[in-house]
Amino acid sequence: MNDESSEPRRIRPSPSNPVRLDGVDRALLRQLERDARTPNNSLAAGAGIAPSTCLGRIRALREHGVIRGYHADVDPAATGHPLQAMISVRLQSDARDRLAEFVTRVSRRPEVRDVYFLAGDDDYMIRVATADTVALRDLVGTLNAWAEVAGTRTSLIFEHHRAPDTY
Repeated sequence: MNDESSEPRRIRPSPSNPVRLDGVDRALLRQLERDARTPNNSLAAGAGIAPSTCLGRIRALREHGVIRGYHADVDPAATGHPLQAMISVRLQSDARDRLAEFVTRVSRRPEVRDVYFLAGDDDYMIRVATADTVALRDLVGTLNAWAEVAGTRTSLIFEHHRAPDTY
C-alpha cells in the first residue's frame, strides 16, 4: 500500500486510549498555547530539554492528536465583524442522520467561527461574527429557514476572555 500523504497518521485520544502527558509535554503545550509561533529553541529552553528532543516531543504530540493544529487569534472587529454571538441550534428529530451535512453546511458560512456539538436541549452552539445586527438577523433567519433546523436562540457576546493555562 502506497501512502502518498506527507501528513503523519493521527491517533485519536479517547477515554479508552488516553495520552499520557508528563511535565515536559505540559510545559511545551503551555508555551504553544500562549504563542504557537514560538521557535523550537525557545520551546526547548522553556521546557529544559534539548532542541532535538523538543522536535520529537512536538511531533509525537501532533501524531497522538494532542496538538490538533496551529491557529492565529484574529480579532473579528479588526476585520469589520465587531458583533459576535453564540447561536444555539436545535435540529428536527428526523435530521439526526444528517449531522455531518449540517456541520459542513454551517461551517461554510463566512460568519461562522466555531461549531460545537452539544448534549442537552440544543444540538449545536455556533460562534459567529458579523458586521452588524442586520447581518446577524439575516444569518439567524437563514438558519431558521433550513428544513433541518427546528429552532435557534441567539446570545450576544460582549467580551471574550481566554482562560489561563491549565497544563
